[in-house]
Amino acid sequence: MKKIILKIDGMSCSACANHVEKYLSKQKGIIDVSVNLVMGQALIYYEDNLNIADIGKYINSSGYQYAGIYDERKKNLKNRNKVYLIILAFLILFMMYISLASMFNLPVIPILNSKNYPVNYAIISFIISLPYLIYGRDIIINGIKKLIYKSPNMDTLISIGILVCFIYSFINMILIILGHNMLVERLYFESVCMIILFVKLGRFIDYNSREKTKDAIKELVKITPDFALLKNNGNEKKVTIDEVKVGDILIVKPGMKVAVDGEIIKGTSHFDESFITGESRPVKKGKGKKIVAGSINYDGIVEYKALKIGPKSTISQMVHLVLEASNSKMKISKIADKVSLYFVPIIMIISVLTLVFNLLIGTSIQQSLIHMVTVLVVACPCALGLATPLAIVVAIGTALKSGLLIKSSEVLEISPNIDTIVFDKTGTLTYGKLCISNFYNYSKYSDKELLNIVANIEANSIHPIAQAFNNYKIKELKVSNYQEISGVGITAKINKKTYCLGNNKFLKGTNNYIEVEKEISKMGSVIYIVEDNDIIGLIGVKDIIRKEAKYTVEALKHLGMDVIMLTGDNKVTANIIGKELGIDNIIADCLPSDKIEYIQKLKADNKKVIMVGDGINDAPSLTTADIGISFKGSTDIAANCSSVIITNNNLDEILNFLTIGKRTLRNIKQNLFWAFFYNILMIPIAIGLFKNIGLEINPMIASCAMMLSSLFVVFNALRLKKIKNIT
Repeated sequence: MKKIILKIDGMSCSACANHVEKYLSKQKGIIDVSVNLVMGQALIYYEDNLNIADIGKYINSSGYQYAGIYDERKKNLKNRNKVYLIILAFLILFMMYISLASMFNLPVIPILNSKNYPVNYAIISFIISLPYLIYGRDIIINGIKKLIYKSPNMDTLISIGILVCFIYSFINMILIILGHNMLVERLYFESVCMIILFVKLGRFIDYNSREKTKDAIKELVKITPDFALLKNNGNEKKVTIDEVKVGDILIVKPGMKVAVDGEIIKGTSHFDESFITGESRPVKKGKGKKIVAGSINYDGIVEYKALKIGPKSTISQMVHLVLEASNSKMKISKIADKVSLYFVPIIMIISVLTLVFNLLIGTSIQQSLIHMVTVLVVACPCALGLATPLAIVVAIGTALKSGLLIKSSEVLEISPNIDTIVFDKTGTLTYGKLCISNFYNYSKYSDKELLNIVANIEANSIHPIAQAFNNYKIKELKVSNYQEISGVGITAKINKKTYCLGNNKFLKGTNNYIEVEKEISKMGSVIYIVEDNDIIGLIGVKDIIRKEAKYTVEALKHLGMDVIMLTGDNKVTANIIGKELGIDNIIADCLPSDKIEYIQKLKADNKKVIMVGDGINDAPSLTTADIGISFKGSTDIAANCSSVIITNNNLDEILNFLTIGKRTLRNIKQNLFWAFFYNILMIPIAIGLFKNIGLEINPMIASCAMMLSSLFVVFNALRLKKIKNIT
C-alpha cells in the first residue's frame, strides 16, 4: 500500500469534497481517500500496482481537475484575481450609478438615462455584464458540469441563478429594442454582475485566509536553504539541494544553515535548533552527532554526511504530518458533510416550489423567477462547507507554532472530553538521562574548572554516567594514562596530576574522607573526585524531574483531571518522584502488557484517557489510549504510535493542547450554528413569505448576504490563531 497527497482544483464547498471522496473511493485500486476542501488536496491510500497518472485520470473523470502532487516548495503563480476584482468593482459602481442616478436625483449621463434612452441603457448594461460572465465562467461551467454528473453543488445553485437572471434580462432587452420600453425596470444585468462579483470576492478572501492558515507549514519549508556546500575531491562546490545524494559529504560554515539531515564526521560547533525543539540556547554538537536541515551553525566549520533528503527529511515529514492531520475528519465534520450532501438537492427542489408557489398566489412570472433565483443564491452552502475544515487547519497551525505537532484532527474533538492523564515516569516526568543533582567543591579550582577536568576525563568513557558531563566540557585538556577499573571507576592524568573518579573503593588511603562523609548521606549515586590522594569534590548523579513537571501536574489536577503515574520502575523510586510531584495514584513495576491492561480498564470504566510516554515500552499503551502524546526525540516507535508530538519537549504543552482542542470544537460548533441559522433565516425571506410586510430581497442582495455569511465563518475560524499559551 502507498499513499500520496494530490492537489485538486475546482472544489468550492463540502459537497464537492464529498463527491470527489465518494467517487475516488469506488475506483479500482483506491484503498482510502480523505479530501480536504480548505487545502485543496486529497490524501489517497492506493495499491502498489496503481500509478499516480491513473489516479489523476480518476480525479478528472469525477468532474474536477487533477493539479499534480502536493509540493509546498512550488511557488504559486501571481494571483491576478485582485486586479480583476478591483476593475470589476469600479465597473459595477458605474453600472449601479447609471441605474440609480435618476432615482436619487444625481447628475445623469443623458444618453444612458434609463427613462429617456431605455434601449441605450439596456444595451450598455448587457455589454457591461459580459466581462463578469467571462470572469465567472468557471462557476457556471463547474455548476452545470456537476448537474450533469448528478452531484449538484454550490456552483450549481449560483450558475442556475446567474443564467436565469441573465436569460430573463436578455429577453427583456430584445423586447425593449423592439419597443417595449416599460420592461426597462425588469432588467437584472446588475444582479448578474453583483452575484458573480460577490461570489468571487468571497472566494478571494477565503483563498487568502486559507493561505494564512498554512503559514506554519510554509515557514517550515522555508527553513531549509536552497543550496549546499558539497565536498568534492577536497574542494568545495556549491550545489542545489536537489543535487545532494545520501552519503555525500557536505560542509556547513558559521552563519550558514544545515542543508539536509546528516551526521557530523568532522568538527564541532553550536547549532540553533529552536525551530524544531523550541530550545532558545544553541546546542553543541561534534563527531557522531545528528544535525537537522535548517539548523543554523554558529561558530565552527563542520563536515557532515547526508543521511535524509527530500521526503524523508525531518522537515518534510513534519509538513506531511500536518497535511495528513488536516485531512483526517472529525465526527462533527462528517455530520456536516452528510447534511451538505443532501442540502443542495433540497434547495433546488425548494427553488422550484418557490416558483410554483408564487405563480399560484398570483405573483407575475417575472417576479416568481426572481424569487426562485434569490432562493438559489441565498442558500449557497459556502459557510457550511468551510465551518469545520477551516477551523481544523487554523487550529493545527496554531498548535504547531505553540510546539505541538497534531497528527490527527480527530484528537481535537476528543480532547475536551479527556478526564484522565496517564504519565510514564522515565523520560516523561523526568528527563530520562543522568544529570548532576548535587555538587560539592573542596579544591582550589573554580566549579567550572573542576567540572571541566571531570568532563575531559569522562569524555573517554562509554559508561551511561559519562553522559551527565557532556555539557560541562568548556576547554580541551590533554588526558593521558586513561584507565577504567571495572566496578570502581576511572583513573587518568592531567598536567602530571593523577585523578580518580568513581565510587568509595577509591577512598582507601585518601586524606579527608571523614570531612566529606556528612555530605554523602544527602546524596544518591555519588562520584568521588580524587586528586593525588585528596578528595577534592563530590558529584551526585541521578535522573532529575523535569522543571515544568510539577506545575503541569498541579494545573491538570486543577482542571479536574485524574493524574496517574504508570511506570516500569520500582515502587521506591516511583513513590519518591510521585510524592515530589503531588501524584497520588502510582502504579509501578509495570510491564508493557500491564500498561495496556491498565489503560483498557480505565476505558472500560468510561474514562477518556491521554497517555504520555517516550519509550519503546510505551508504544502499545500510546496506541491503546484515546490520545497518545510523545516528545520530539522520543523513540521512533513511540512517536509513530502517538497522535500528538511535543516538538519543544516541554511537558506543559499538554495544557495548551487541551485548550486548543476545547476552543477548536467550540469554534466549529459556532460556525455550524451560524451557517444553519443563516439559511433558516434567509430562505423564507427569499421565497417571498414576508413580502406582505415589506420584507423582501432580490438576487443582488442575496449574493451580498451569502458572502457575508462565509466571511463570518472565515473570521471566526481565524480567531483560533489568537489562542495564547496558558503555560
